[in-house]
Order: sequence, then structure tokens, then C-alpha cells
Amino acid sequence: KAKAPKGKKITLKTAKNSIRISFDGGRRLDLSKMGITTFPKCILKLTDVDELDLSRNMLKKIPSSIQMFQKLRWLDLHSNRLEELPGTIGTLQKLFYLNISNNKLTSKNLPEELNLLKNLRILNLGMNCLDSIPTSLGALKELKEIGLFDNALTSIPNSVKKLPKLKKLNAGRNPFLDSTEQEEHGDSTKCVEAFYLVQEKDLCCSCLKMCQDERDKLNKLKNVTPNPSKKPSFPLLITPNSSAKDNQEEWRLR
Repeated sequence: KAKAPKGKKITLKTAKNSIRISFDGGRRLDLSKMGITTFPKCILKLTDVDELDLSRNMLKKIPSSIQMFQKLRWLDLHSNRLEELPGTIGTLQKLFYLNISNNKLTSKNLPEELNLLKNLRILNLGMNCLDSIPTSLGALKELKEIGLFDNALTSIPNSVKKLPKLKKLNAGRNPFLDSTEQEEHGDSTKCVEAFYLVQEKDLCCSCLKMCQDERDKLNKLKNVTPNPSKKPSFPLLITPNSSAKDNQEEWRLR
């Protein structure tokens, strides 16, 4: 039986050295890309931070003790292996940014307590295993941006679509059943096609190159203007064809 990867152990000293001051003066604990497989208990002694970044690790679970971070306004858990979230996440009343994209969350394991995050402005649920979105998210009246892309959604509740302050909704690449709904979300996604909830600097080299290659392909397709009636021209071709003769038999006879 294959052994599970042994993650890096984070000490309190390492955690303290990973604290940065954000642009607005807040204290940010950045433990991203550290190869962490289990939530480091030592950081429970640093619960006065304003921002916590545990993205791009191998975490499968966030403990209920996350509620101790009552000052948190920014929480990034994207690109882990999370299959569930604790209901205590709903106690983080100062949270305005929550990114849990690119995990293994299912609709069943999405905590109902998310609807308690009354100050949440940005929520990213993209690239998970969600087949439905709870209507209770309609209680997040301050929500301005939400990412639902790359899931298994067949519909989006009206309570979410009609949030009063919602400006950006990315619901691309979902198998919507209703064709009109598919077109509706296609249009809304098109309006924000340059909206990225994961910045380029946060992607690994291979993922970044793949995204850039796909973008270049799309740009080339947009720029191509086919004109079947126009004959090909090869001005630099050093052959008799360079004069673009229509009747090639003349050249063969010579």
C-alpha cells in the first residue's frame, strides 16, 4: 500500500518568520507552498493575525479550532485537498475574503454556516465537486464577487444570482440543464472573462504555461479572418511558382 506523503512540519519559529505586513498594515501569516499535510497546531498561538494563507499545500482538513482566528478578514485555502470545512468557519465575522477553490469539496460537505459570514465580499468555490449551491448563500448581502466555475452545477439559486451587491459571477464550465440558463451564465461569464480569482503569480510554472498556451490559441483564433477566395501568395519562394502562374503546365513543358 502506498504511503501518504509526509508533509513538512511547521514550527512556531517558522510560522513567526512567515508573518508579513500587508499593504494596509495588517499582519499576514503566509504558509503557502510549504508542503503541509496537516493543519499546524502551533499557529493557534498566532491567532491575532489578520490574514492567513494556507494555499497550495496538501491539507485534507481544517480543524474546528479555526474559530480562534477571530481577527481574520482574509483566508486563502485554495489548491489543497480539502473534502470538508468545519461549521465553525461561520464564526469568523470579520472575514471579507474566502478562497476555497481547487479542492475536493462536495455540496454535502459545504457547511451551512457559510451563510453566517455577513461581511464576506469575495467567495471563490470554483474547481470543486459541487452539484448544487445552498440557497442560504443568498443571506450574504455584502457579496460582490463569487466564483462557481468548473463544478458540476446544473443550476444556480435565484437567491444567489440576485444578491444586491453582486458584480462578478464566474460560473463557466458547468453542465447547466436549462439552455436559457446556460446562455445566461455564459453571457455573465463573458462579461468578466478577464476576471481571475487566482493570480498568475500564484500558479506553478506548468499550470501558468498551460493557461498561457490556451489563451494564445484563443487569441489566434480570434485574429484569423478566413478568405477562401484569395489565392495564396509565396513571394519569397525561389521556384517558378514565385510568379503565381495559374497554369502550371507551362512550367512543366519548359
